[in-house]
Amino acid sequence: MRLSSFLLAVIILSTSGCSWFKDAIDETSGWSANQLYSEAKEKLNEKNYEKAIEYFEILQARYPFGRYAQQAELEIAYAYYKYEEPDLAIAAADRFIKVYPRHPNVDYAWYLKGLINYNRGKSIVGRFLPQEPAERDTFTMRAAYDDFSQLIKLYPNSIYAIDSAQRIIHLRNNMAEYEIHVADYYMRRKAYIAAANRGVYVIENYQRTPAVPDALVIMTRAYRKLGVDDLADDALRVLRLNYPDRPEVAWLEDPRGYEKARKEAQSWKFW
Repeated sequence: MRLSSFLLAVIILSTSGCSWFKDAIDETSGWSANQLYSEAKEKLNEKNYEKAIEYFEILQARYPFGRYAQQAELEIAYAYYKYEEPDLAIAAADRFIKVYPRHPNVDYAWYLKGLINYNRGKSIVGRFLPQEPAERDTFTMRAAYDDFSQLIKLYPNSIYAIDSAQRIIHLRNNMAEYEIHVADYYMRRKAYIAAANRGVYVIENYQRTPAVPDALVIMTRAYRKLGVDDLADDALRVLRLNYPDRPEVAWLEDPRGYEKARKEAQSWKFW
């Protein structure tokens, strides 16, 4: 009896789903490609993203060839992005890039992919509990970095190139800062080798970012804890030479000053 009820529920849901889809098809019956596109764009402007996607997909199915179908693929990617479906948005952008590699707006497809990955780390929880960008997983940051880099490489004269370059700088800084957060985590747990390695990684991969002096501080402290004084001296020498105004220079050079600073600077993230 329970099985029969379950099957009945499935049939009802399936029937209602088919009816809903059929209503959408009937609603646009006889519409030209131009009308479908115009109506879809209107829904997009009204922020009715679900309806816009529906119209664009009907347009593609009914008129698969021509400029409206091409542009619809790009519009679908944007609509999914605004509808907060990043995976579907990127899939649509990738299809556009693959199918229309010479389209005049293909640079926008790359830019849109970058934006999607740039913003997708901002979870619903993060909207209510603000999170530092550098504390997010670097996977999406790296994906965004690659998308923006590819755009600049392929389309250096694109109108999106300048904004992409600025976002790349921001992403590099955040990825470097992420490594510092991880290194600090290791320092607090006395995993000094792991902390030093993270510092070295920043020095080797993220030159000219604000995280570099922090990496040198961590390396100096970690190597001191490990008793590798020659490497600690090298890191401190580089810190002193390039960032002489950093207060950590004096603290690290004078053990008494270091201990005093450690007690006084309770909030300092590397102490």
